[in-house]
Amino acid sequence: MSNASRVLKIVAAALAVSGILFVIRSEPTEAVPLPAAAKYLGNVQTGNPGFQSMGRMSFGPDAVLLISDPQAASIVAIDTGDRGPVVKLKKRIDNVRGLIASGVGAKPSEVEIVDMAVNRKSGTIYLAVHRQADKQFALLTIDGNGKLSNFALESARYVRIALPGDAKVRNITDVEFAGDRVLAAGQSNEEFASKIYSLPLPLVHGSSAAIFSAETYHVSHKRWETKAPIQSFVPHEENGKSYVVGSFSCTPIAKFPVDELSSGAHVKGESIVELGSGNRPLDMFTYERDGKSWLVTNTYRFHFKRSLFGRSKWWGVRVSMDYLSSDATNENAPTRDVTKKSGPEGIEIVDALFGAIEVDKLNDNEMVVLRDADGELGLEVARLP
Repeated sequence: MSNASRVLKIVAAALAVSGILFVIRSEPTEAVPLPAAAKYLGNVQTGNPGFQSMGRMSFGPDAVLLISDPQAASIVAIDTGDRGPVVKLKKRIDNVRGLIASGVGAKPSEVEIVDMAVNRKSGTIYLAVHRQADKQFALLTIDGNGKLSNFALESARYVRIALPGDAKVRNITDVEFAGDRVLAAGQSNEEFASKIYSLPLPLVHGSSAAIFSAETYHVSHKRWETKAPIQSFVPHEENGKSYVVGSFSCTPIAKFPVDELSSGAHVKGESIVELGSGNRPLDMFTYERDGKSWLVTNTYRFHFKRSLFGRSKWWGVRVSMDYLSSDATNENAPTRDVTKKSGPEGIEIVDALFGAIEVDKLNDNEMVVLRDADGELGLEVARLP
């Protein structure tokens, strides 16, 4: 072996150690650079984004992956280069936690799956994973054949945007592309703790975001609240105006106007549906079926008791998007009939979401579900109702 070859191997090894959070052995692949369109990312950096933490994730256009970094109070956008073709997961994977643990050299009990996002351009499933023993994070992928791989963060194309404010950011609860911007929800240590952040496109490395304080009427609590953050949300356009439609613990779904607001503004949200107290929403997406639009969310029931319709503390519901334009809001918002599987009209429990601890849309017919079954985690593609 030549001296030059030895040097290159040493450099490559050093980069791998310094740039990757922990390693999964995989077959080498030839990297093909596919930069995202300039309208999405600006001043793109190449190298390790240097995550202090990994939180909520979502995919946007052109295979751009958004990952929140709550400890660093920022959003990282990565050009994954993963642009298809679509190959969805071919069969259910059992014991997902064990699969991940064996790949990262940890015990199953030491592995936490922080969040899951599905790249709809390729069908690849992305997992943010926390190895609790040494408090390290990694970004993993599962392809259509069920193969687990490490996403090479040491050579990522990325931008990082700080979330502004004089107060400390306690958490970032969701992040999504929304037309001409990216929106994030979170919580600070201020009196008006619930926050919405707006990041204009293109996302420029080193830039910052506009910040709004959010206040919401909680139907179950019968009062306006400012501290509870939006747990999950989707962007929504209505009559040419932009909104955030988000869900909260105990469990109202509310919409917030986000157009024509200056940074620092205070935003009041209208509660449009109440799903029932004692629940915490987890994920949210929309889909269309037979000309009708639906909002889907999975939730976690704090005080689980088996009932006629429920067989897990994780469950999910779909809500007709028609409710978003209803005049019945706040104290008059329609409330789900918690004693029945459906009702009022346009609010229905989704059987395929029982046990779902993570869910994301694959297309208008299917979703990817990470499901708990008596403590074991399974990953599968499920039909949307």
